[in-house]
Amino acid sequence: MCGITGFIQWSGDLTQDSQILVKMTETMSDRGPDASGTWISNPCAFGHRRLSVIDPENGAQPMIVHDDDDVYAICYNGELYNAAELRSELVKRGHHFRTHCDTEVLLVSYIEWGPACVDRFNGIFAFAIWDSVREQVFMARDRLGVKPLFYAYIDGTLIFGSEPKALLQHPKMEPVVGPEGLAEVFIIGPARTPGQGVYKDMKELRAGHAMIFSRDGLRSYAYWRLDSHIHEDSVEETAAKLRELLQDTLERQLVSDVPICTLLSGGLDSSALTALAVQYYNRTNQGQVHTYSVDYVGNEKHFKSHAFQPGADAPFIQRMVEELGTQHHYIEFDTPELVESLNASTLTRDLPGMADVDGSLYLFCREIKKGATVAVSGEAADEIFGGYPWFHREEMLNSGTFPWSVAPDMRASLLSPEIREWIRPLDYLGDRYADAVREVPKLRGETGQQAKMRVMSYLNITRFMPTLLDRKDRMSMGVGLEVRVPYCDHRLVQYVWNIPWEIKMTGGREKGILRKALEGVLPDDVLYRKKSPYPKTHNPDFLAAVKQQMLDILDDPSAPILPLIDKNKILEIAASPEASSNLPWFGQLMSGPQLFAYLAQVNNWLKTYNVAIR
Repeated sequence: MCGITGFIQWSGDLTQDSQILVKMTETMSDRGPDASGTWISNPCAFGHRRLSVIDPENGAQPMIVHDDDDVYAICYNGELYNAAELRSELVKRGHHFRTHCDTEVLLVSYIEWGPACVDRFNGIFAFAIWDSVREQVFMARDRLGVKPLFYAYIDGTLIFGSEPKALLQHPKMEPVVGPEGLAEVFIIGPARTPGQGVYKDMKELRAGHAMIFSRDGLRSYAYWRLDSHIHEDSVEETAAKLRELLQDTLERQLVSDVPICTLLSGGLDSSALTALAVQYYNRTNQGQVHTYSVDYVGNEKHFKSHAFQPGADAPFIQRMVEELGTQHHYIEFDTPELVESLNASTLTRDLPGMADVDGSLYLFCREIKKGATVAVSGEAADEIFGGYPWFHREEMLNSGTFPWSVAPDMRASLLSPEIREWIRPLDYLGDRYADAVREVPKLRGETGQQAKMRVMSYLNITRFMPTLLDRKDRMSMGVGLEVRVPYCDHRLVQYVWNIPWEIKMTGGREKGILRKALEGVLPDDVLYRKKSPYPKTHNPDFLAAVKQQMLDILDDPSAPILPLIDKNKILEIAASPEASSNLPWFGQLMSGPQLFAYLAQVNNWLKTYNVAIR
């Protein structure tokens, strides 16, 4: 995993801009702590920071291939999990390889098949390739958007990077946010609309999309979309297919030349991956699997069961460690560390994010990095199998908006009247929701509950899941840790997409078909445990700390957030114990405390990045 950046322009001498490229590249030193490289050859300037995972000795980037007089160059962030098969096929077609890294496999695949190469890839990736034959730059992002790729097209120059901070080092890119960007932050955030970069002129290449930049201009297109068709497999056949897919996916993602571990929460998704990893390690004599979990000082005292978080994780983590015999590492944080992490996580994301949920993951990954370079995580299972509460509650299914953010009126009320009038947050939200529903690839003849659940699944895969993938990429890569997400294998996601809801709910349980597929892999008490999300702190000291932080901001006349918000509304919420602790905000984990923390993050972002509003 790495950080990529660069710019392309068809006129001028780019060698004069070498220091711009160096600055852009160095912003991502955390993503790639092992090596740095730049390459300039008109009309391209490519920069790369490397985290070495496969073939550390020979995988330096940007990688250049000369084929007679033709030149191909690549900067690439990601992993190809079918690199061995592709290499074998390319060798049969007459190609020769100098390295064992997947970067060369990807570049040679492009040389052989052109832009159609992406159809053959199984992996997570974002890359840019200079092609002197076609005189174009080809860029692509993986099908589910695990790896990020931002870009801006300004005055004939295409600027790109793994993170906004890289683009913001280019003199043509300014930290300006307009009405759409503010609406993203205040009514959509911490999610983002696909393709939105929040900053003016900045976009993100959408998942499953590719882009070609030539002298004729810039063109982007979808190379992959979910395909709706009738599912013909029986329950038993479906469970068997799922187990086969998951096992194949995981084993592909356990390939690494550096230490690898799994994240273990004691829930269904992470326990399944860990159990399958242990089976694979035992079968291949690779020794003991290392596992990691996170919790918070005093959580056992402050935890209270509720609908979104029905049970504590600790007993189930211990259960799985004993069952599987892993080498487990318990990581624990206290409230002051979480409060302090809010600023670091904002700088890592370049935007306000999921408050302490981001911060705790940042701290967690920093600790994991001391013992491993690659981790396997269970993101995406709830989105594709229907595990979240909003899949199962009629009032959330019928809310007419994104079900993880069902208090839009309250959110809009936090804004100053002038900003509300300017950005029209509720209209913006309604338009983005309508856009998402229109995109759903419907199945002819499907009506009623089935059609409703297909819409809900699509919203989760394309709107909620990217929020968590974005968080995982930024917080892990911010400390130089690569995280792999097997449930995001596109073959698995496509297959599950068409499983009818009644089969997904086999046994009358959420994610029932996944549980059935894992029978015999996990002990029954874990296999049938009720879903519990990523752990958060329940310590009232956290609420007190972030509330005070926000009150201090409200008392600072120079605070950049003040013209954007309704100060009296925030004070009213702060004065109400019930609102302060239980106000709905975002998803399962963000309520009153996270509202204060998020607004503090917004203020810190505006101030640190010197954001102009216009």
